Amino acid sequence: MVKSVLRTKSVTTKVTEAEYARLEELAGADSLNLSEWVRGKLLAAPMEAGTDVLLAEVLALRTILVNLFFQLSQGAPIAPDEMKAILERADAGKRDKALAKLQPAKPEPEKLAVAAGGVQ
Repeated sequence: MVKSVLRTKSVTTKVTEAEYARLEELAGADSLNLSEWVRGKLLAAPMEAGTDVLLAEVLALRTILVNLFFQLSQGAPIAPDEMKAILERADAGKRDKALAKLQPAKPEPEKLAVAAGGVQ
């Protein structure tokens, strides 16, 4: 049997009767109780707008600095075409890299059991 995760904190909100009924309906459609469904939706919600852009720029800057410092530490001057290549490499896929870092870790086995309607 999978051991349940001990949860000691709660998040609450007020909803209307109609909103509550709708939330229960959505949870039931996923074969989850309302608490598990809401928890899953909240934890899966995207980060605040702009977080991915900011992280993408920071990761690109890190890539640029690491490459520049490495070349300089080797005593090699940096030619304009080399600098251009470093910048292009830093910009290539920077948003995808940021989004990958922002994704939550893969769920642990006990979380999978809960999501599947197992341990509550």
